[in-house]
Amino acid sequence: MTGTTDTGVEPEQTQETEAVEAVEETSTDAAEPSARVSRLEQEGDIAADYLEELLDIADLDGDLDIDVEGDRASVSIVGADLSQLVGAKGEVLDALQELTRLAVYRETGERSRLMLDISGHRAEKRAALEKIAADAIADVRSSKEKVSLDAMSPFERKVVHDAVAAAGLVSESEGVEPRRFVVILPE
Repeated sequence: MTGTTDTGVEPEQTQETEAVEAVEETSTDAAEPSARVSRLEQEGDIAADYLEELLDIADLDGDLDIDVEGDRASVSIVGADLSQLVGAKGEVLDALQELTRLAVYRETGERSRLMLDISGHRAEKRAALEKIAADAIADVRSSKEKVSLDAMSPFERKVVHDAVAAAGLVSESEGVEPRRFVVILPE
């Protein structure tokens, strides 16, 4: 006679069920990253379709590159003279990014964190911000006092926060939009 558990199931069956559940959990965990990447790729495709139509309407030439960077889809438009899509301080680019995110939301029903770059504007801005952050980090380390930077957009603040975290320091945002700025704290 074999013993049973409190549930009335034989011990061998319980162990077998637990093993199957463990394999299913592992399979689900392994599938999650690929499902996330597939979802982000879908966001990129939807965004690219939207932007391609926009370029056609505006009669502008541009090539679209779609990528997944970390936890967000990224679409870049490169081409001849697309400065009118960037604007003097990137304000047109920011507006186009929000419109593109709305187009993705309309199709998927989910909020998108898609990043749009046009003619390398954001890439150049990122490099300049990383330099500003490195200089500020050096100032904080040498003076042992906090350093406040100028007001920045959310994208700009994120770049600085990431650079500060990579350097092993802590930063925080202060102020109210559109005058929010980053403060880098000493160790």
